[in-house]
Amino acid sequence: MAESDCRDARAKVHDAAGELYQVAALMMGDESRAIELVESTVAQTIIDPCAEAGASVSAALESLVEKAVARLSQADPEALKAPILLASAGGHCIDDDDLSAVGISASQLTDMVNGPERRRLRDWLNRLPVAQRVIFVVRATLGWDNAATAALLSKTASGNWQPGQVSELFRQALCSLATSLVHAAVAQT
Repeated sequence: MAESDCRDARAKVHDAAGELYQVAALMMGDESRAIELVESTVAQTIIDPCAEAGASVSAALESLVEKAVARLSQADPEALKAPILLASAGGHCIDDDDLSAVGISASQLTDMVNGPERRRLRDWLNRLPVAQRVIFVVRATLGWDNAATAALLSKTASGNWQPGQVSELFRQALCSLATSLVHAAVAQT
């Protein structure tokens, strides 16, 4: 291992810890539980600060998300139980299960997560049902698709989650976000 490989090791570890904390805080809805979750994840994950940072951070994030879902499911087994979806007659407030459907880009969401709107975003997330919150964080902030999110939930929560169930709950969360943004815009005028 060359010395140049480790030149920015401290910065890499700091950035990874910050990213893990952000995701944990959004998923858990509680900063002290988020810190404990990050500490637990880092203690059990091998992160080589001299290696390519992306692979280590991805492994740590996946472990953190699995632990978060398992803890949330253990605290309230019904909260992450796979829902039974009824045939829909339409009428969704959002036609697509994509973040852009509410007029927000990935970079705007990143600004909301990291910027001055962070508290308002966390407050909104904390008002969502646990399953919607988890799905929103995993889909919108981590960029996982419906199938990967369903696999995560099936592995660590109750029931046999299907991509369509994830899509529907993500769409419901997006509707809630759109409503929240409209109310915030009206309040500012």
